[in-house]
Amino acid sequence: MTDTAIPLPTRRVDLLARLAAPQVFDLAVIGGGATGLGVALDAALRGLRVVLIESHDFAKGTSSRATKLVHGGVRYLAQGNIALVREALHERTLLLHNAPHLAQPLPFVMPSYQWWETPFYGIGLKAYDLLAGQAGLGATEFLSHAEARALLPTVNAHHLNGGVKYWDGQFDDARLALVLARTAAASGALVVNYCEAIGLLHEGGRVAGVQCRDTETGQALTLHAKCVVNATGVWVDALRQMDDQSSGRVSHAMVAPSQGVHLVVDRSFFPGDHALLVPKTADGRVLFAVPWLGKVILGTTDTPRHDLAFEPHPFAEEVDFILSESTKYLQRAPTRQDVLSVWVGLRPLVKPAHDDGEKTKRISREHTVEVSASGLVTVTGGKWTTYRAMAEDVLTQCVASGLLGDLPPSRTAQHALVGAPAASSKTVRISEPPGAHLYGSEQVLLAQLPGNDVLLAPNLTEAMVRFAARYEYARTVEDVLARRNRLLFLDARAAAKAAPAVAAVLADELGEPVAIDEFLALAQGYSTLP
Repeated sequence: MTDTAIPLPTRRVDLLARLAAPQVFDLAVIGGGATGLGVALDAALRGLRVVLIESHDFAKGTSSRATKLVHGGVRYLAQGNIALVREALHERTLLLHNAPHLAQPLPFVMPSYQWWETPFYGIGLKAYDLLAGQAGLGATEFLSHAEARALLPTVNAHHLNGGVKYWDGQFDDARLALVLARTAAASGALVVNYCEAIGLLHEGGRVAGVQCRDTETGQALTLHAKCVVNATGVWVDALRQMDDQSSGRVSHAMVAPSQGVHLVVDRSFFPGDHALLVPKTADGRVLFAVPWLGKVILGTTDTPRHDLAFEPHPFAEEVDFILSESTKYLQRAPTRQDVLSVWVGLRPLVKPAHDDGEKTKRISREHTVEVSASGLVTVTGGKWTTYRAMAEDVLTQCVASGLLGDLPPSRTAQHALVGAPAASSKTVRISEPPGAHLYGSEQVLLAQLPGNDVLLAPNLTEAMVRFAARYEYARTVEDVLARRNRLLFLDARAAAKAAPAVAAVLADELGEPVAIDEFLALAQGYSTLP
């Protein structure tokens, strides 16, 4: 991909007209998160006729609520899963290369408070370096007390022996999802948000398409497709039940959801360019303090969750855990009053498969691809870092199951995503406040839009809102402030203040009124702790 800007035809009326046109797609993807978008891009680059629908906004669910880390899986190394670590390290390299404006190396420091921690963890991280080989981002270093304090200026120095510095990556998850959607569209895929799958089309006992509904107008549509992929994350079982209703079968539940809570605080609590990792807290969890877009993310938790809300809320004990653990490692630990935003992501943890007649392929311990008796392909589990490999696995299974004919090899490994700047371009770190640099090579296009010098909120211009409406599928204030700009995730109260101005610009672009009441209620939830 060149540095030339790629404006895409994202007027909703045009997208819906294409969706309604009589045709048979090779592949229909349900779900606009990391995995679904990755599948759509891979398939489009191989020349397939692809449609992707998402019931809400792209990355509305789990894919916008990660800890923002592109990692090779250090914990899998401790478990002895070398193959999985190698895969993740390989995919980390590709992601950082294909989207350098949105994914970049990040140094971590693991502080040591016991004499044995530096050599113990340091040797393991040296092995991590060896596995990475030429894909390594920097050498692991053993740190003295003084060196650890220099890199983590606000770390609790009491009983600090030293530490270990190593490298992984970080990214802007929601914006990466958006450039995946736009890259897929630029490659020929029809990609539509706010279009809900309400049923599966069956012909002769086989899945032959999707029945869907435009959630804005209520318009019902039928999409015919040779192969249908269920990539709805923690919600995959609902679609599998639709498939079961047609066949009269009852499949096992694939997903056991778990939630991770993240608290965002001011950078003054943890200044600097290095992230903090505590590998084992009092109850065995991992604690992160990660500089991101000018703020600091503290987290995370791993709590079983039985409901599947699109906006899950944290439990009081999860917030207490993060704040209490922070007091052990930061000189000035944040309190509840210091939290600028709190958000929760649901992880689709895969349950063990049962022998129920399904044709199931367990690709790895991280994700699973299953093909039902009627041909519905379901993928779930995994993590952002390996989204590309997951997509490739899905298409391999589609071919192996006879749902698609022979395909050319995947092209995504070397395919730069929309906005990827030239290798010689200077890249601003993701840890710094958001700005035009997140648009990569499309900064030129952004600068040409009206209001490029008009600030609606810190680091948010009028032109950015217009760009979101014209080229990034934005339909609501939440779309802009949660996933195109990220202000809701950084400072919920500031996002609420910006909502009226954003709504006015968005209404001008869309040619229709844009409400803010629902967003204000959402922002209140992000700024309120249990």
